Amino acid sequence: MLNIYGEYTPALDKLLKQMTEQFTTLNQNYEKKYHERLYEHLRGRVKSEKSMEDKCQRKGLPLTPNSALRENRDSVGLRIVCNFVDDIYTCIAAIKKWDNVSVVKEKDYITNAKPNGYRSYHMILDVMVPEQDVDGNIPGHYFVEVQLRTIAMDTWASLEHEMKYKHQIKNPEMIGKELKRVADELASCDISMQTIRQLIREGD
Repeated sequence: MLNIYGEYTPALDKLLKQMTEQFTTLNQNYEKKYHERLYEHLRGRVKSEKSMEDKCQRKGLPLTPNSALRENRDSVGLRIVCNFVDDIYTCIAAIKKWDNVSVVKEKDYITNAKPNGYRSYHMILDVMVPEQDVDGNIPGHYFVEVQLRTIAMDTWASLEHEMKYKHQIKNPEMIGKELKRVADELASCDISMQTIRQLIREGD
């Protein structure tokens, strides 16, 4: 079977590189101006063919580039991990000013956490690129999913992900409750850290 991304695979690799460079430049410029980083970690990936095929099958979609790149909007994904909650919103404001990017969708799971305690800020971006897209347009438009989290949120999400994908867990309900309790504690710590930083800055 042909690659689900078809002839658009090279464009996805270039898009990931382009977006990684944009975020790196944003961080460097912020550090030059304020002498501290806007974010600590940046991770990016092109979703594997197998994962995309599985997702299309779950949604009852044909295994075509159109399904992969239009019906689904996470073929390219980036995760930005910040030290403080305020930095996430500073990052979001910067993204919204980029000329080659428009925000298609955003969900604030920081202000409104999921019932299980998950917190993160999700954005779907429409990014303009020089390459042709699946609709035949040049310049093309591709979707990118961006998740922004604090270090505490990211650590919690890794644990929750591990629980979700390990099928033989003893006491899943108890672990779920503990995870929710810890998520709330970490959120409280994030707010406290933010407040302390604010107090330190007010003393400058």
